[in-house]
Amino acid sequence: MASAEQIATQIQNTKSLNVSISWLNTFLSTSNSAQRNLPTSALIKTALFRVLASDFRESLSKSPSSTLPVDIFDPNVQERRIQGPIPVQVLDIEDIGKSLWSQVEAIERVERGEAIRGREVVRTIAVGEENEGTENGNGRASNQSSTNASGGSGGSGPHRLILQDAAGNKTVAIEMQSVEGISLEKLSIGAKMVLQNATVARGMVLLNPGSVTLLGGKIDALDRPWREDRKKRLLERISSLQAR
Repeated sequence: MASAEQIATQIQNTKSLNVSISWLNTFLSTSNSAQRNLPTSALIKTALFRVLASDFRESLSKSPSSTLPVDIFDPNVQERRIQGPIPVQVLDIEDIGKSLWSQVEAIERVERGEAIRGREVVRTIAVGEENEGTENGNGRASNQSSTNASGGSGGSGPHRLILQDAAGNKTVAIEMQSVEGISLEKLSIGAKMVLQNATVARGMVLLNPGSVTLLGGKIDALDRPWREDRKKRLLERISSLQAR
């Protein structure tokens, strides 16, 4: 069986994640016998999957070179560059290219089982439903694919994110150029990414395809309530703006 040091070195070399040796020792000690007997390459993949589903504050080692500057929020610093690589996890994502009302309406369309195709509203059918939908020429039910509970379709943007490093430091990040994989539908709360050679202007990290590498992952305990409460949060913000 691969040692914690071997696994840590491989993940560091391939994903720029400095995984804590103590965390890996716990992972190895709690793995079942089938996992412990996996080939080294498969065991490393399993460990990486667990890391991407973990809270970075628990699974990664902390060092000044792999964490955000503690004063990254300082708006008085006109511009600086963070070299990295700095692993971070997503705590929030917002599509600032759409109005609050349009986002609420998109969620409500999904709740009604509808989606937008061009300018046409079409009825969507959940996979597994029987005796619904229209039949195509082959006599099979033809279903429209539904968007998920976050509302809307992929893409759009730009997006505003709240990111957190292994030390717990948080920062706001703005998508300056479209980054493949950053969207409400594709990016989960707790998803992991690595920042490198990123520009920070007036306290905000500026994201572009050359400064961020998406690794995937999700923290279920954060993602589920975030999506379930998203419509409520949007409506509260609308009410707050109307009350001004």
